[in-house]
Amino acid sequence: MKIRTFISCIAVVIASVACKSQYELLLNSNDADAKYEAAFAYFNEGKYSKAGSLFESLSVLTNGTERDDTVRYYWGLSNYKFKDYYTAETNFEKFIESYPRSPFTSEARYLRLDCLYRQTLRYELDQSPTYKAMNAISEYILEYPSNPHMQECRDMLVDLNERLDKKAYEAAKLYYKMEDYLASRVAFRNVLKDDSENIYREDILYYIAMSSYKYAHLSVPAKQKERYLTFVDDYYNFIGELPESHYRKELDAVYQKAQKALGRHGVETDDVEMSERDFAKERRRVMREAKKAEKQQK
Repeated sequence: MKIRTFISCIAVVIASVACKSQYELLLNSNDADAKYEAAFAYFNEGKYSKAGSLFESLSVLTNGTERDDTVRYYWGLSNYKFKDYYTAETNFEKFIESYPRSPFTSEARYLRLDCLYRQTLRYELDQSPTYKAMNAISEYILEYPSNPHMQECRDMLVDLNERLDKKAYEAAKLYYKMEDYLASRVAFRNVLKDDSENIYREDILYYIAMSSYKYAHLSVPAKQKERYLTFVDDYYNFIGELPESHYRKELDAVYQKAQKALGRHGVETDDVEMSERDFAKERRRVMREAKKAEKQQK
């Protein structure tokens, strides 16, 4: 029994060595037909690393022939299937430049974009690859509005945009966590200045208001009035845009505290909404008082 087992093991080892040697012989062979057939056999079996190496080697032999675009496309596709997206993107980019009219070009254009998308990083890391991917995808959509991958392209853009929104939001929020409320308010306002449609807009407006309130609350008495008025302005901005927000109850409570600090007692917020005219009137009054307070400080 032991002898049989030993012989079986030897047979497996010999077969493995033979297969490996056969692949290596093919890889170094100048027989284009045999290499072409083997490359597709490996590809169809899901052995993409070996297929990619064979297609790469074969591209030297098929250069300038009618097979060249097929070989170069499948070279890129093998790397793509193997999840080597950096190499695949380079493959597809060169293929598109060399064969703009090939029947494979349309799919190669999309796969290159997908490679760029898959090379992007988490929002905490460098977003240069994200901007590169977004620019390429946007150009593709404009140039090929009827392409069959339109929805996938839009989905990629949405995801990448949301990643940038999150990075900007979290960067500004860091100041709030550090209790640097002046810098926090400025940072959050800059986020909306750069991108008014940031997906975290509601949270950003909330943190702008809370930053101005906490900055006023921690200020020296001589500076508190003008800074509470800044909070009131931020509060009106928030409720004017998002009256039904889940932050409303908390901000209403903070607003009452600010009113007491400003010497205005008995101001009700509850669930009663201002008319647009009353809101505008109150906003103008707050701004006048803020400017007046600023002049008095000077």
